[in-house]
Amino acid sequence: MDENEFNMFDPGDPIEPQAIAAWSPDMLADCHSSLRNLYDYWNARRGTRVMPARGDLDPIDLKPVLPLLMLIDVVPDERRYVYRLVGTREVEMRGSDPTGKAIKDAFYAESAEESTWYLDHVVRTREPVLYRGTYQPLSTRTQREDVLFLPLSLDGRTVNMVMILGHIDWMKDEK
Repeated sequence: MDENEFNMFDPGDPIEPQAIAAWSPDMLADCHSSLRNLYDYWNARRGTRVMPARGDLDPIDLKPVLPLLMLIDVVPDERRYVYRLVGTREVEMRGSDPTGKAIKDAFYAESAEESTWYLDHVVRTREPVLYRGTYQPLSTRTQREDVLFLPLSLDGRTVNMVMILGHIDWMKDEK
């Protein structure tokens, strides 16, 4: 690699991805139906390929989940991941629209590093990831969330985009 070229997975990076279970569609068994339905749609669109391309997806088919759907571009520079599309409901929950911003500058999780751990895993393995957890994105809000990360690829080999859908159960929301 040329010394001026950005290495997305710098081995000197102090953030190590946490252990993530090997992917199985069975992981979605007790998730909200929107996550199961999106996975089934993604799986049907990929056919025999490792993952589908963005062009294989029809927004009309995704209409029920568009308000909560996100598309993240994988970029070959220090930004690494950039919001391409953020659904209106997702924007409303965040209180601002991160479209066009790097994940590290506009994350909605415990930390930017946590957000990139999951994206890094999807890019490396070219497989879906399911995040399940409880966290507190704001001091007045606690939520239980299941988030499905699905890889997309123009060439069928390299992940160039990640589609994300989350389902949130509010546990505490105080003024």
